[in-house]
Amino acid sequence: MTHAKNRPSIVPVGTLPELGVVPEKMHAFVIRPERFGEPTKSFQHEEMPVWELGPDEVLVQVMAAGVNYNGIWAGLGKPVNILKGHGLDFHIAGSDAAGVVWQVGSAVRGWKVGDEVVLHCNHLIEPGASEDQTIWGYETPDGSFAQFTRVQAQQLLPKAPELTWEAAASYGLTYYTAHRMLIDRAELQPGEDVLIWGAGGGLGVFAVQLCKVAGARAIAVVSSDEKAELAMELGAHGVINRKDFPKLQYKDGMSADETKAHQADIKAFGKRIWELLGERKGPDVVFEHVGRATFPASVFLANKFGRIVICGATTGFDLTFDVRHLWMRQKRIIGSHFADADSAGRANRLVLQGKVHPVLTRMFTWDEIPHAHQLMYENKLHGTVSCLVGAPKPGLKNLEETRAAIAAG
Repeated sequence: MTHAKNRPSIVPVGTLPELGVVPEKMHAFVIRPERFGEPTKSFQHEEMPVWELGPDEVLVQVMAAGVNYNGIWAGLGKPVNILKGHGLDFHIAGSDAAGVVWQVGSAVRGWKVGDEVVLHCNHLIEPGASEDQTIWGYETPDGSFAQFTRVQAQQLLPKAPELTWEAAASYGLTYYTAHRMLIDRAELQPGEDVLIWGAGGGLGVFAVQLCKVAGARAIAVVSSDEKAELAMELGAHGVINRKDFPKLQYKDGMSADETKAHQADIKAFGKRIWELLGERKGPDVVFEHVGRATFPASVFLANKFGRIVICGATTGFDLTFDVRHLWMRQKRIIGSHFADADSAGRANRLVLQGKVHPVLTRMFTWDEIPHAHQLMYENKLHGTVSCLVGAPKPGLKNLEETRAAIAAG
């Protein structure tokens, strides 16, 4: 830590102190319980003390931060009040970032001040002794929508040198989750077929790419022509617009007529899959994260001995489905929750090798961080999204370029 007499109080956003010099305070977008609500209400700019480090922790100067739905949940105070979980009266959201190591704890080995990194958000409750995890920036209060973020050293991964800060910040949470689901949990094999719900979203764009890398065929389910085009560009074998099947999604309390129409649309959807695959079979793997609205269809559509791998349930956690399709055709439901450091590291190597690419569909400035979350809350974004924090402009790829841009004004 820099001696107090040489330590600046705070530096403006878009500028940097001397490498390794840690200001007393930092600019941050902060959530507090008295302003729970939509993002434009819950995310407010404040000046906050810079985090103190434990022995195994690292302070990272954030250059750009990725936008994820968990920041919206934190700001809403729903489905849980996450501040009660970590015990503070404030929360800094953000579970994706790219930046520069600015300070290291006394026990940190293998990383040094000046290293350019991306972060994975699997925060271990007891590093080195426990597999129990929390999600950094959601279940911990020290996320990436601030000039500095505090992480465990095991969360650091090398940044791909050819990626801009904003692209590098955009992919971690969703990509590592998708990789864990398909590669580690579903054990995707070459030649298999995968149905991907929400293929134009943050998870789906990486699921499509991973299928291509693994030698599998992806059937991408989307909601617009724009997303269909994106999915095909990323390597999908075929696309289905779910709006062509308006009764496909399950709803509680359906009448007999609605149930009949629902079942008919599921069967018609299955025939569309046959047409795309050129054979009468369902997908070997169904990539699930929607939950209540799609799960009955997922179980029905999966091929005999197929696997439904699920990491979340954005439309509801209570799932209703005809279990006969599960046991009689010997299908499996597989749960998956983010990724550990090993899984995230293996996934990141595919980015370093240029085999998987971030799909940055939109970038925002520091001042637009609440607005970016608001647009995601209103379902007006697709792909992956990030915001500049320490980087003064888009297109910068390393600390040297960033310093030069700051000096040039």
